[in-house]
Amino acid sequence: MEEADHEEKLQNLRSKATEFLLREEYKESIQACSQFITLCQDYISKNSPQFDSDHFLKLQKSICLAFSNRAEARFRLKEFSASLEDCDEALRIESTHFKTLLCKGKILLNQNRYGVALDCFRAANLDPQANENSEIVNGYLEKCKKLEFLSRTGAFDVSDWILNGFRGKTPELAEYVGAVEIKKSDISGRGLFATKNIDSGTLLLVTKAIAIDRAIFPQDSSENVQLVIWKNFIDKVVDSATKCRKINCLISKLSTGENEDSIEVPDISLFRPEADDNSSFSCEKLDIGRILSILDVNSILEDAISSKVLSKNTDYQGVGLWFLPSFINHSCDPNVRRLHIGDHVIVHASRDVKAGEELTFSYFDVLSPLSNRRGMTGNWGFSCRCKRCEFEDSICSNQEMREIEMVLGKGLVDMGGVVYRLEECMRRWMVRGKAKGYLRASYWEAYLQVYESEKLMRKWGRKIPSIESVIDSIVDAVGSDERVVKLYMEGGLKMRVGGYNGVVEMEKAMKLGKGVYGKVMKKQAMKILL
Repeated sequence: MEEADHEEKLQNLRSKATEFLLREEYKESIQACSQFITLCQDYISKNSPQFDSDHFLKLQKSICLAFSNRAEARFRLKEFSASLEDCDEALRIESTHFKTLLCKGKILLNQNRYGVALDCFRAANLDPQANENSEIVNGYLEKCKKLEFLSRTGAFDVSDWILNGFRGKTPELAEYVGAVEIKKSDISGRGLFATKNIDSGTLLLVTKAIAIDRAIFPQDSSENVQLVIWKNFIDKVVDSATKCRKINCLISKLSTGENEDSIEVPDISLFRPEADDNSSFSCEKLDIGRILSILDVNSILEDAISSKVLSKNTDYQGVGLWFLPSFINHSCDPNVRRLHIGDHVIVHASRDVKAGEELTFSYFDVLSPLSNRRGMTGNWGFSCRCKRCEFEDSICSNQEMREIEMVLGKGLVDMGGVVYRLEECMRRWMVRGKAKGYLRASYWEAYLQVYESEKLMRKWGRKIPSIESVIDSIVDAVGSDERVVKLYMEGGLKMRVGGYNGVVEMEKAMKLGKGVYGKVMKKQAMKILL
């Protein structure tokens, strides 16, 4: 009688667990599976000497299925570490269990561990059950092969999406880490460095957000709206860190903004897609205070860049956390740029980079004067000591430079005269190379107004440098920028006398475009963006 009651209880729990799973009531399914597993294991422990082999094997198969179902429910709740542990328990009992291999493959794929995920799907495909689920298994196999190839080669191409006017699903992107390493930085704490010479436009990183929250911010939106977004974002980060040991550990590697000189330099292999999720990621649980400090230092705003690339509403903003981009320090003469596509950030070189050179973003508008940039660094809570700032600091104390600043501050002035005077100052002071590009970038608005005005060009065109020479020096100094490309495409081509060589001009535009958008699209797609 006792045996029959026990069997009935197990059958009820098994049915409940399955029903909850089908109804997507995952917490209830986990609870029922856990009770079932505990009852089975206790029963085996008490009665194992009396078992016949058939009864024992039957119970083991039931436990295996319960672990598999609990793994699926935990996967749906994004409890990835616990879900993987359940998969491994099930596979210890039955190493070729189809449902478990499929579930484990999905978890590993979600964690961007493409190689081991592919092994799971291939093993599942050998099971007879795969014939009944061939479409599902083949779909995962093809997706995994594609992402593994992209992660290994960096051969991304978003051309079709761009040519389709950004309509439809965003392109499937894989995690990718190029020729970079983490080292101590002379700028602040730790930074990312190039491990070889890199051409402008070369892809360096593709990485998915750990967490992100977005909204449309009307111009008159209150601070309360931004606080809600920030709170939602924090909750998502805490939830991810709680549910995944790897995420918790990698977040702990990020800076809190304190003790930068003594902070450890993690090996970049931890952040590569193939990094595993086992004992190498055993970290203490992060407290909310530390998480807030980490997010305050490392969060990235997703605003103007996304609206330009994805054709979003200009009020569209988001905030997210991406691991490796968090190590990239600020400079006013940056050498990398980022694009946001879906939840991914794509980082590429905006100009040529030498082996051993630190990779740097500009945290704010690179085409702005020193005074504006200093105001921004003050708001961010740091001071910039890059070569550009040091050079401009030394030269802007000059009386003539102060007078130029005063004239610009008054507005409604002849910008041609301002540009002419600035160029004459640089000639007299023998300002050469990148230094000339720094000043031209800082007074970009003055140059832009002149080059966009036919009247000012008729008056000053022969007395000031050509558009091409100004653009070349700015790009060499601070990297490519969409406003520079726009001037070249719209302003420069119109104002040439006697026509131009279309092939040569477009090739130059394409080179400038690669600095802005990277080498992740074909020429036709780049032309549309240009």
